[in-house]
Amino acid sequence: MFRRNRRALQVAAAAALMVTAATACNAAAKNDASDSASGGSGKTFTLVTPDAVGQNEFLKLAVTGIKQAAKQHDGTQKVYESTDTASQQQNVQAAVDAKPDVVVLVGFEFADLVAQQAQKNPKQQFLIIDACTTKTFPNVSCAVFREHEGVYLAGAEAGLLSESGKVGAVDVLDTPQFRRYSDPFAAGAKKVAPKTATGTRFVGGQSPFDDSARAKEQANTLLSQGYDQIMAAAAAGNYGVFEAAKAKGAFAYGVDVNQCPSAPGTVVDNVIKRTDIAVEKGVESVLAGKAGTTVSYGLKEGGISLTGLEDGVDSSKCVIADHQDVLAKVKALRDQIVAGKLTVDDPAAG
Repeated sequence: MFRRNRRALQVAAAAALMVTAATACNAAAKNDASDSASGGSGKTFTLVTPDAVGQNEFLKLAVTGIKQAAKQHDGTQKVYESTDTASQQQNVQAAVDAKPDVVVLVGFEFADLVAQQAQKNPKQQFLIIDACTTKTFPNVSCAVFREHEGVYLAGAEAGLLSESGKVGAVDVLDTPQFRRYSDPFAAGAKKVAPKTATGTRFVGGQSPFDDSARAKEQANTLLSQGYDQIMAAAAAGNYGVFEAAKAKGAFAYGVDVNQCPSAPGTVVDNVIKRTDIAVEKGVESVLAGKAGTTVSYGLKEGGISLTGLEDGVDSSKCVIADHQDVLAKVKALRDQIVAGKLTVDDPAAG
């Protein structure tokens, strides 16, 4: 949810509830080199991203997922990288025109476009990752995430590591959807340290998704009150939270991807979304005849995790790598959630 900030104010409400010529289209699309492989006689898949993939780990995982799907079905895959609203529209149209077995799209930016295309192309199967259309369509499948489960575990880490006994969060907006990144953080901390004091500050303002200065200000408010562990759920403003925490010798937690390299020694861990898992399993579900459904991916399905619980944590530059005792306790909590013995309340439920 916090991987991008473009058009943030316009899409905030939707997220909370939830042309040029053909030559220009071709210029906006970037096809993977393996697309032209002629050996595959199986299924065809097209992935459309809302932004250029580049070093965006969230989108790189989605590319990995589509490649795995193609490999499993002896098929071929194509990736269209968008750069703005116009290229998003162009790439969706290009994907539909190619008539692959499944068109996979990442992000809420595509919800309205897919709704339009699904009606016009009832035989085309669509899979949206990390979002869904408002209306249900028999040819639109959705993969969403239970972020609150991972946030709960990060909160447990914070509760175990806090020296002041005060754990807080800087959240984008005060809505149920965004409270998924703050309320469970407090709950996780209290689970392991019942006397922990918790608090949340909201970025708000005219540009809540990309206001690093305002996010830093909210973080400083918490820090001045003695909070030493802060969940950074401020989209592009996370870097402001990291700066504030570093200056005060405090610690922060990232979202979506590994943000530890951006502030080594300050970022403890990250709540990550395994978009590769969602793409791979989502495609399998569509091909198995289970189209038109919404599937939720959490800890049990491997769709949500912490950097600290993934392979490679030792080289992640995350502070949690130095606290194996804490990770052992967090793994135990994760296992309880996966087994259904512990339920994490979802602020956006109901």
